[in-house]
Amino acid sequence: MSAVATAGPAVPAGSGGRRRRGRWNAPLVAGLILFGLIVALALCAPLLTSQDPIKQNLQAAFLDPGAKGHLLGTDALGRDVLARLLYGARVDLRVGVVAVISPLIIGSLIGLVAGWFGGWVDAVIGRIVDMVIAFPFLVLVIALVFAMGPGTTSIYVAVTLVGWVAYCRIVRGQVLVAKEQEYAMAARASGLPTWRILLRHLLPNVVLQAIIFSMSDIVLTLLAIVTLGFLGLGVPPPTPDWGTMIQEGQQFILTKWYMATIPGLAVVVTGLALALIADGIVEKANQ
Repeated sequence: MSAVATAGPAVPAGSGGRRRRGRWNAPLVAGLILFGLIVALALCAPLLTSQDPIKQNLQAAFLDPGAKGHLLGTDALGRDVLARLLYGARVDLRVGVVAVISPLIIGSLIGLVAGWFGGWVDAVIGRIVDMVIAFPFLVLVIALVFAMGPGTTSIYVAVTLVGWVAYCRIVRGQVLVAKEQEYAMAARASGLPTWRILLRHLLPNVVLQAIIFSMSDIVLTLLAIVTLGFLGLGVPPPTPDWGTMIQEGQQFILTKWYMATIPGLAVVVTGLALALIADGIVEKANQ
């Protein structure tokens, strides 16, 4: 009887564990769907509109949404707002994603070295990190782009020079814990080269938090790109850019609200999608 009583609950417990492991990750799925839709709209821009995003037609300026085949209207120079929105998404998303890759790689490797070796190496890297992080991210990026001049290359360089410190701190903290684990101590005792221990054993186990942070960092970088475009320091005209669209439309906000509001909503929705993806990855990692 005692054996039956002990074995009885095993099936429900096991099935409950399977249900927990297979639980639908709503934030991740919603974020991926929403971000995938945004990317698809950007990639399919030539199929969704036949309008040229940079072609001017002063006779068609300030058309309301839906007038003369312009679904979202036209701006002060007669350019189609929908075309500029879709092609601007291509530019901003590409720059936002690519600009995060370098800080992620560089910061993770530096954090890996600082956390593993410690001592004076960690102290020097820590002082550099403290100096960079003392300034607000956006302010420092704007200052660097202003010094180097507008353009995507300046944005990439500025974001890399400022953004790597966050990944360095995240990975360094993870390494300080991971290097005391049995697998790291066993790898060190086996006589493996240091680079192999760092790249083969430690990095795959400590980089997840940095990748999760990169989802939020893309949002911050995207906001920086939009801000630079608004200030005239972003992508050079006439290339469409959400920040430039907001800057051009803000002076007509009371009469032609769509010129600034629509690209602003695009930034908000994109940020929401990336935030959902980050939350979903955290939830998945904690299951």
